[in-house]
Amino acid sequence: MPAWTCARISRRPVTVPAVRRLQLIGKPLLFVAATAPLAWLAWRTAGHAGGLGANPVETLQDELGTWALRLLLATLAITPLRRLLGWNRLAQFRRMLGLFAFGYAALHFLNYLWLDQFFDLAAIVEDITERPFITVGFAALLSMLPLALTSTNGWRRRLGRRWQQLHRLVYPVAILACWHFWWQVKKDVTEPLVYAAILALLLGARLWRRPAARATS
Repeated sequence: MPAWTCARISRRPVTVPAVRRLQLIGKPLLFVAATAPLAWLAWRTAGHAGGLGANPVETLQDELGTWALRLLLATLAITPLRRLLGWNRLAQFRRMLGLFAFGYAALHFLNYLWLDQFFDLAAIVEDITERPFITVGFAALLSMLPLALTSTNGWRRRLGRRWQQLHRLVYPVAILACWHFWWQVKKDVTEPLVYAAILALLLGARLWRRPAARATS
């Protein structure tokens, strides 16, 4: 039995209220933390803190996309961290992180549609079909859509086992997102490499866990 479980049983009057307090404040704190980058971007868009630089549309595009990728990786980190720490309650934050990742990705695409292309459908279709990094990014966003739409408990009950199979799409989504970032960067690929390495580590932790689980079963 994991040590944290023993500690909770042996000191129930101390730890249970602490866990409940964490449940009450954890999601609001996560909500504030996940919306803070968007609020900071809005503040800079209004001309504060130096603004958005010489190319505000590109700055918005890059920042929204980067935060979408960061939150997507944070979503994937929940399961390895839960197993490492033995703290199953971390799973309660996964849905919110995933929805925020989708929200930032949708804003990233909306910025492209509106401020970059001014809803020029012909130019947008041409970009998606002829510019590989946009094709890959669009595929990632489309793949995230069913995950966001079926993230509720109601859809989980309706789909049953198929829900888990559907939500494994998050793995190719993350690969496509890193690929999109890699292809988008023209010179210094250090940052895309860092995110790709983090993704490789997270996926590797899952692959390593499966053989270990079979060996002990």
